[in-house]
Amino acid sequence: MSLPAEKASELKQIIHQQLVKMDVHGRIREVLAETIREELAPEHQQLSTEDLIKALRQRGIIDDVMKELKFVTDGNEKERTSAPKPSTHFVDREPPVLKKTNIDPTRRYLYLQVLGGKAFLEHLQEPEPLPGQICSTFTLCLHFRNQRFRSKPVACACDPDFHDGFLLEVHKDSLGDGSKMVDATTMLSICDPVHMVLIKTDTFGETTLVASYFLEWRSVLAAENGITNVAVELLGVGTESKVSAGVLNIRLEMYPQLDKTLSPEVINTQFALERQKTAEKERLFLVYAKQWWREYLQIRPTHNTRLVKIFAQDENGVNHPVCSYIRPLRAGRLLDAPRQAARFVSVLGYERAPVIGGGGGKQEQWCTLLAFLCRNKGDCEDHANLLCSLLLGFGLEAFVCVGTKGKGVPHTWVMTLGTDGTVTFWESLTGHRYIHRPVKPDDPPLVEQPKPLYPYRTIGCVFNHQKFFGNCQPSDAVEVCVFDLHDESRWKPMSGEAIKSVCPPGSTSSVPPFPPLCDSTIDAAVASNEIELQLRLLVSEHRKDLGLSTVWDDHLSYLLSPALAAYELERATSISAGNEEFQDAVRRAVPDGHTFKGFPIHFVYRNARRAFATCLRSPFCEEIICCRGDQVRLAVRVRVFAYPESACAVWIMFACKYRSVL
Repeated sequence: MSLPAEKASELKQIIHQQLVKMDVHGRIREVLAETIREELAPEHQQLSTEDLIKALRQRGIIDDVMKELKFVTDGNEKERTSAPKPSTHFVDREPPVLKKTNIDPTRRYLYLQVLGGKAFLEHLQEPEPLPGQICSTFTLCLHFRNQRFRSKPVACACDPDFHDGFLLEVHKDSLGDGSKMVDATTMLSICDPVHMVLIKTDTFGETTLVASYFLEWRSVLAAENGITNVAVELLGVGTESKVSAGVLNIRLEMYPQLDKTLSPEVINTQFALERQKTAEKERLFLVYAKQWWREYLQIRPTHNTRLVKIFAQDENGVNHPVCSYIRPLRAGRLLDAPRQAARFVSVLGYERAPVIGGGGGKQEQWCTLLAFLCRNKGDCEDHANLLCSLLLGFGLEAFVCVGTKGKGVPHTWVMTLGTDGTVTFWESLTGHRYIHRPVKPDDPPLVEQPKPLYPYRTIGCVFNHQKFFGNCQPSDAVEVCVFDLHDESRWKPMSGEAIKSVCPPGSTSSVPPFPPLCDSTIDAAVASNEIELQLRLLVSEHRKDLGLSTVWDDHLSYLLSPALAAYELERATSISAGNEEFQDAVRRAVPDGHTFKGFPIHFVYRNARRAFATCLRSPFCEEIICCRGDQVRLAVRVRVFAYPESACAVWIMFACKYRSVL
């Protein structure tokens, strides 16, 4: 087969590049020297080309070269004849353990390597896991300038074996300069830290927030060779925020290397100026907030008992203005509508911040968004902040409400104000929506008043990323509140300029930028099948212990699917559909003289054993699982609905049909 001249030169170029890359010339020289020394020295005879080829073949060098060279054709035959494409191109084979990363040579990158951990003293007595044994794991999550990364899980130990590298792109914000290579001076002005969150996952899949750390990466700009090593001490969270959790060894490297490094003095001066600027803004806001609070108390002395929340502590015990926990958040293609966003937030787990000791006290901890998402669960404040941010992203006028629900328990929820004056409450823990119509106490007794369906009792304040209002109506009961936020006799506003000075945009906020939402990594069909098989096994074992046999009806199990899909649709959209078809199919599947019983239940976790134990606590479900009678047939169907951040809604339906003998 003859090749055109340009193709032949292209092929030669590819082969030459590969030979240089593999240092084949150096290896040939070594083989040549060795062959002359070993075989030809005594006789001093001449070395032929065949002898050299034979020596190279014996040492496997020719085979190595042929293995490394792979040629793939672009497209099919038709494409090759019609389009003047290069007929071949070289594929560089990567080692199987490494992932190929697309690196733009015109961009600047920060290569962050985690090279092990030490002094995680809580795991000092942790035994070495046996091969194949399930053990607790650490996972490190990172966020930097709209990029998110997650390390491979490593076994929990005193010195956890972290070995991961993350390539973070450092890019400029200003329009028009996005494609330029950023220099050291420009990078010095990028004050976004690398937010690192360490999560522990136990053997049951339960997650715990271990540490949340903001890494100041710009010290690498002063390193002579563009590489610096940092030992990062991680502190605990909540009540343990002053206690060391462990140390991570981190290596930072700029790629490509900087042409000119900065002096440590310049970098330290920049850090000092930023800290000074932020501290001054926060001090001025604190002075303003104190003055606002004094004025608020002068309106009515009883206001000091109202839940007016101006500052809140994050997971590290640092106080921030509550408005800084909210930002308009767009979910891209991951969420399509506000009600779907409410459903997503509701399937993230609910867990109150842990408290050491009794007394029924509530530990305050408003988590940063990355910590909340990586842990996949949080308190009602975390849910409300996320839902409010998503609703703002969908263009609604949304606020977080701080108040109480039944029995005076502090609570937060979300409110949206329609352009027509409609006030809607959104419960972030359940996804339920309630229309608020205020009761008018001054109306005559015969006038019918609306009955509130929502669980909220009192309200102290409402806020979002730009506004803050304290409730100064005579009563803070939600049912009589009028939500006309422009009426300063009812709602005392904070200065928008004061809020803007400490809350982004327009400020160097000490609260980190919001990370983007990530798509689910759960395969819903696979997860559904796995849980269903585990539940069948658990039911069969449970019935066996009771001396009962188990016969499964696969057809009846399949018929339960439409009901589960309808339940999820109703939760996500408040629209009920498909019930008639489900009932008709069940009637056809259950013969005359037989009885059908079904029990649906909903979870936000995928632990089959835990779900089964919960189901058995329901007398209705226990009656189905332990059903006795003539011609008993059992059915179970599981349907997992995946949401962003690998959150999921798990619907399970147990059913049975049996012959009625009474």
